[in-house]
Amino acid sequence: MNIIIIGNGITGITCARNIRKKNSDATITVISDESEHFYSRTALMYIYMGHMKYENTKPYEDWFWSKNRINLIQATVNYLNTVDKSIELEDSRILNYDKLVLATGSIPNNFGFPGEDLNGVQALYNLQDLAKMEKNTSNISSAVIVGGGLIGIEMAEMLHSRNISVTMLIRENAYWANVLPKEEAQLIGNHLHKHGITLKFNTELKEIKSIDQLSVHSVVTKQNETIDCQFLGITTGVKPNINFLKNSSIEIEKGILVNEFLETNIPDVFAAGDCAQFRFAKTGEAPIEQLWYTGKMQGETLANTICGYKTTYDRGIWFNSAKFFDLEFQTYGKVLAEITPEQESFYWAHENGKISFRANYNKSDRSIIGFNFIGIRFRQVIAEQWIREQKEIEYVIDNLKQGWFNPEFSDAHDKKIAKSFSSNPIN
Repeated sequence: MNIIIIGNGITGITCARNIRKKNSDATITVISDESEHFYSRTALMYIYMGHMKYENTKPYEDWFWSKNRINLIQATVNYLNTVDKSIELEDSRILNYDKLVLATGSIPNNFGFPGEDLNGVQALYNLQDLAKMEKNTSNISSAVIVGGGLIGIEMAEMLHSRNISVTMLIRENAYWANVLPKEEAQLIGNHLHKHGITLKFNTELKEIKSIDQLSVHSVVTKQNETIDCQFLGITTGVKPNINFLKNSSIEIEKGILVNEFLETNIPDVFAAGDCAQFRFAKTGEAPIEQLWYTGKMQGETLANTICGYKTTYDRGIWFNSAKFFDLEFQTYGKVLAEITPEQESFYWAHENGKISFRANYNKSDRSIIGFNFIGIRFRQVIAEQWIREQKEIEYVIDNLKQGWFNPEFSDAHDKKIAKSFSSNPIN
């Protein structure tokens, strides 16, 4: 069986590795135009900050691929022919496949801001962007970042590490307010402010200005405020990387449409990871999942199906984690920016302004539905178990010690959280 995987991110590589474990005879080829070898995309910021070198970001030694007979090709795919089951590369090479996996990931959103093509204006997603950022931020003193998501914070920390002043333009009234409840959004916003990041809320970019018609010199907001800068980072989210499929017979909407087995409308063609869109997403779940761990899970699931063990993809309990400078964040289950009428929410914050805990639960039976932790490391297996088993909020409060990563600190937190919960009139 000849298997071609387009994309060497976490999804494509996980799929390739798991296929090899199950099928020693398959021919596996992985194609990417970004890099020859798989690397940790989340480590890009640490290369820029001098904490790591590129070779340290590769989870596997270069010899791993030949030893496991996984062929790596660094090239751009020009055309996909699903009738002949072949792909054409930019250098005119034609490769045939029996099974094709599309794991092409995401690309940054482009909103067509006036001046977006000036030097010093860029996104941050891949190795090429990192090299561009090295060049664009050499010998500058001030930068503006548009967007308040996780990539924006990474870019802010990168710039801050080189003593470059950073202003972030955030269209919501608090940091990440479309995702976080207001208390967590304010806590993180305060923390960023203490690290010297200027946050401008309810602010959107209008245009990008230049003096020499070559490089960015300032930006103008929709409130007509001018902010001087020599660098503009655009971190307004990502979208599935599917442009090369627009003239193909593969059905697409925002992403490549797949069923629960990650199959497209074309036999023997599959899609997984950031580029895939579920035709019939489960209630309350996003049709496009753009997280590292969901990409990994989809790669594992798809390998089973390709090797003859047809497997339904099931994400399980939602979780995510992030870091805001030195502030760690974990979320499990369903914790929306606003609770529904059927829910209650208990929130506790430490007086130091760097630690907080939230538990959302159903009003009817008091069963837990989600957690937020800031500045507290909590065991994923415990959080997921309690949500799956629908433990009551009282049980959760009484047993928080089970999940603490740092037991030497847990007593003080347990007592304060329990006291706050018992004194809360809602509870």
